[in-house]
Amino acid sequence: MEEQESSQIKNAKTNWSDWKWQMRNRISSVSEIAQSLNIDSKKIAEMNLVEDRFRTAITPYYFSLANLQDPNDPILKQALPDIRELEMADFGEADPLSEEDDMPVDGMTHRYDDRGLLVVTNACAMLCRHCTRKRIWNSTDAAVSSESVDKMIAYIARTPQIRDVIVSGGDPFTLPTTRLADILRKLREIPHVEIIRIGTRTPVTLPMRITKDLCTTLDKYGPIWVNTQFNHPNEITEESAAAVDRLIRHGVCVNNQSVLLKGINDDPEIVKTLCRKLVRIKVRPYYLFQCDQVEGVEHFRTRISKGVEIMESLRGHTTGFSIPTFVIDGPEGTGKIPVMPNYLISQSEQMSVLRNYEGIIVGYREAGERITSMNNRTSGGVASILAGKRSCLVPTETKRMIRRAQHEAGAGM
Repeated sequence: MEEQESSQIKNAKTNWSDWKWQMRNRISSVSEIAQSLNIDSKKIAEMNLVEDRFRTAITPYYFSLANLQDPNDPILKQALPDIRELEMADFGEADPLSEEDDMPVDGMTHRYDDRGLLVVTNACAMLCRHCTRKRIWNSTDAAVSSESVDKMIAYIARTPQIRDVIVSGGDPFTLPTTRLADILRKLREIPHVEIIRIGTRTPVTLPMRITKDLCTTLDKYGPIWVNTQFNHPNEITEESAAAVDRLIRHGVCVNNQSVLLKGINDDPEIVKTLCRKLVRIKVRPYYLFQCDQVEGVEHFRTRISKGVEIMESLRGHTTGFSIPTFVIDGPEGTGKIPVMPNYLISQSEQMSVLRNYEGIIVGYREAGERITSMNNRTSGGVASILAGKRSCLVPTETKRMIRRAQHEAGAGM
């Protein structure tokens, strides 16, 4: 009996580490969710209504990260159907970024002059409730046909200005490795394609997919850059860190593109912790995205001011290379627009006046200018810096000034 139980445990562990088993055993219905969560019949009925329009898919691995007793758990919020997806659906659009309007051939978006994006599959390991391409959820979970992908690649081959190709979906890593290798090989045969990027959330939702065989394939067709999406510190686990490590050891660079989500990571300390943890597992925080204006996603969207507030809490308060760029992907295909706090206060021909992370306002002399004090000017504040009367305005209680005073006091003893 003990041998039988031991064998069952061993088999369960083996299955758990098999990405194909994880895909086959995804939670894909409200009834399965209800078995694990203590939710009432009204909630179940609401979730069923949502599922009729926006279906569900959650890997067992990702679901295991959730605190099932916490209704505000950030894992559950990204994974479970929410009635607000229907109640607020009319706020958004199916394709707010006009990706399909910029498709010279079906499935390939050519927006920026030197970049092209290929949608090679409609399948994902998990259907994230805030997905930009929620419009494709009700299509078949399947790879785009070889013929269609070949048409996209043929367009790239005859468009020499495209030097950077993003392979996207769905999630390209849900494809069989041999199928992905075929796409990468064909792209690498195009002389003007310098960079290949792959957009995938599998390091977060299905880290066991990052197999040695996959990594070897990516290494063969490098340089490959992987853009993934960790949105909360709870998503960084031993498994996800190991998956990232396997990629990096095979020459794959890993960037992170978080989405700013209300009730999940719209807090400066959460984002700061996330960025620090990402750097520890060798992932570069690349973008913090304003949540797109997609139908069924409005309840996740924050005001732009929240993103600016978060950026203010990062610059100067954590390592510079661990700070992402906060961007808005503009409507109608207008592309990514960076947004940040205002550090340029004022300018004259001789001087620029800047603000640092501590709130110190400082003058910076322009090239070739010799600044002399203009005594006939009596203005204070920023005007006094422009007039050359002072170099900066310093708040009295910054941490750095307090440390400096303490050091000076100690030296004088």
